[in-house]
Amino acid sequence: ARAPNIPGMGIGNAGATPPHDPSEQASSEHDASEHALHREPESKRRLLARLRRIEGQVRGLHRMVEEERYCPEILTQVAAVQASLRSTAEVLLHDHLRHCVTGALRSGDPREAEATYRELTDLFKKYGR
Repeated sequence: ARAPNIPGMGIGNAGATPPHDPSEQASSEHDASEHALHREPESKRRLLARLRRIEGQVRGLHRMVEEERYCPEILTQVAAVQASLRSTAEVLLHDHLRHCVTGALRSGDPREAEATYRELTDLFKKYGR
């Protein structure tokens, strides 16, 4: 499976669909960073707590491999990490739809709305599997 494209993280960008117009890319990237700055403190705290738990799960996987644990036990833990990541992605998508997308569509700016539609289409392609 391909890693998700996480703006600002530099991962998962391989195979990403380039924007139609280079000027839209700069605008889209700038908008994305602005939205990230406005994350509600409680939402950010919960996301960071989830990610810390996932980090702990991954460290546990590393330890299991070092200890040469039985493969099905390791695979069970890999599935748990994948489920945790999917759950975190769902929370992020919900927040994105609720705040960023709603704001973009309510702005009345047709270019921003079109960029948001393209972004949503790409997100649904990636996470709709």
